[in-house]
Amino acid sequence: MRSERSRIATTVAGTTVLLVVMLGLRPVSIQQILSAYVLVLAAIALAALTRIARSASDLPPPSDFETALRTRAVDPMRPPELVRTEREITLGTSSAGHLHQRLLPILREAAAARLSANHNVDLERRPDAARTLLGEDTWELLRPDRPEPHDRDDPGIPMRRLRGVISTLEKL
Repeated sequence: MRSERSRIATTVAGTTVLLVVMLGLRPVSIQQILSAYVLVLAAIALAALTRIARSASDLPPPSDFETALRTRAVDPMRPPELVRTEREITLGTSSAGHLHQRLLPILREAAAARLSANHNVDLERRPDAARTLLGEDTWELLRPDRPEPHDRDDPGIPMRRLRGVISTLEKL
C-alpha cells in the first residue's frame, strides 16, 4: 500500500512538473493546458482507484445469483454412440440372440463399408469376393444369410473371437 501511494504521488508530481513546463512554453492556450492537466489527474485517480479496488481482500463473497451466472466446467462426456456400441458388444458377448439381432448388423455394416470403399466389393452381391477378403472365420460370422441361433439365451461371441473379427475389419 505504501509503494502504491508513492507511485501515485510520483505520477502526480511528474504531471504537475509537466504542467509548469507547458505553462512556461505556452504551445497552446492556458485553458487547454489546464483542461489536459485535470484530465490526466482524473485518469491517474481512476487508475489508482481501480488498482485499490482490485487488491482489496475484504470483498464480500459473491451472491448466489452471481454464483449461478458463472459458467461451470462441463465434465467430459463419452460420446453416446461409443456408449451404445460398448453396450452392444457387452450384450453380444453374453447372449446369442442379442449378438444376432444387434451386434452383427453393426459389424456387417462396418464390413460392407470397408469392403466397398477399399476393395469395391459389395458384401451381398459379391459374397465370394467378400468371403476371400474377410477370411473364413469372419465371413462365417458376418455372412448375410447367417441363420438365427437355435437358443437365443446361449452365450454370444467370445471376446477373443470378436477382437479377431474387429482386427480383420480394421485391416481391410
